[in-house]
Amino acid sequence: MKKSHTGKIKYNKEIAKDTFKLVISSDVKEIEAGQFVSVYCENKTLRRPFSVADFENGEITVLYKLKGEGTNYIKNLKENENIDFLAPLGNKFTKEGFKSALLIGAGIGIAPMLFLKKELNKFGIKNHLISGFKDTKEVVEGSNQVVIGGSVLDEIENVVEKIKPDIIYSCGPSIVLKLVSEFGVKHNIKTQIAMEKVMACGIGVCRGCIIELKNGENASVCKDGPVFFGNEIKW
Repeated sequence: MKKSHTGKIKYNKEIAKDTFKLVISSDVKEIEAGQFVSVYCENKTLRRPFSVADFENGEITVLYKLKGEGTNYIKNLKENENIDFLAPLGNKFTKEGFKSALLIGAGIGIAPMLFLKKELNKFGIKNHLISGFKDTKEVVEGSNQVVIGGSVLDEIENVVEKIKPDIIYSCGPSIVLKLVSEFGVKHNIKTQIAMEKVMACGIGVCRGCIIELKNGENASVCKDGPVFFGNEIKW
């Protein structure tokens, strides 16, 4: 499958505090929830990886938070400008075999959850999305339930009792993913998490985004992930 692409920017605007929505028109044929793209930034050594928030008819949507030189470069790209990127990268969430799912997105980790929610709806899988943000200005549209300031983990018990999920999906900071995974183990519920990690090559060559698994092996987040079952990871 072709990984390197040149697309055109269809939309690139701020949709919440320091959070931008980028839509790329491309020749990419298929991307699934959990996978990501890696964008070339002019005069920067490393590409910037972003989870895919939506994909339809070749149009790739990503959400990005302003953090440094790379995202500031992307912010200044205009409509109809060309953009160079690698896609699709990484693996996808497992959807087959589940009837009910709880989705948890913390901060910009909401992005792949929005895409996954859309896919689960197509599969007819009952689902509920909780998203957490530091303040109301950061809220991205699309969640069932928004938690401001507190921890999304505080809401899990009640929702699990209500919808009785077969699986919990999550993306966000490492501490959130760790707690979600531990909750799943404690309550005998499968968990799948999309890990956020600083990446260099994005294709598993440089081994710069290594994590340790419970079986003693190492895995590259970019190639072996970013989606893992929570109970596989040595936190």
